[in-house]
Amino acid sequence: MEETKIENSLRFYLLCNTLKDLIRTGWKIWNVKRERIESVAEHIYGVQMLALAIYKEFEYDLDIEKILYMIAIHELEEIEIGDLIWNDITATEKLEKGKKAVHSILSGLLHSEDVEELLNEYNERKTKEALFAHHCDKLECDIQAKLYDEEKCVDLNCQPGNKLLNNNIVKEKLDKENSWSNAWIEFDRHHYLDDQNFIDIIDYLKENGISNIKKS
Repeated sequence: MEETKIENSLRFYLLCNTLKDLIRTGWKIWNVKRERIESVAEHIYGVQMLALAIYKEFEYDLDIEKILYMIAIHELEEIEIGDLIWNDITATEKLEKGKKAVHSILSGLLHSEDVEELLNEYNERKTKEALFAHHCDKLECDIQAKLYDEEKCVDLNCQPGNKLLNNNIVKEKLDKENSWSNAWIEFDRHHYLDDQNFIDIIDYLKENGISNIKKS
């Protein structure tokens, strides 16, 4: 029995470890030029640290342990199906693919039902914890886009193979905003409409950037 627990623990770790080498699809699509580009595992870590910071600074009355657990497992499906984006698949299709992938990944592991239940809660976004975790997931991506933009890693005049440039909503945001990262932020704004703190954060990002914070 103990040997099974050890092997299950290590098997789960080894599966998750593959996310260290899975580069985030969005950055590849936008041809981010940098020696190292963020992996899915780095994104997960960033979301967790961001959640901790916002939870503490804004004094949310939430179950932070549950939130961190949700964030830790919210990309499990990508071990099997990769990092799919909205332009490649509908939200419903992605949800179904993700559920099947997670069930397959967790097969044979103890307490797999608990993990799948928590993932379902995250995906349904009906609880305060799930909403907060989702907001942090989107915000981390917006912040990373701002960081890459300020490092001049994205050249909008050199975008070979970027199908998103043909999307009307993307074109509208790029035409309206003064930078790629601000367009990215505006594309995500609808995710935060139920929480003014997150709206304030993205507005701050647009107006002030993030480089000065890093240097201070």
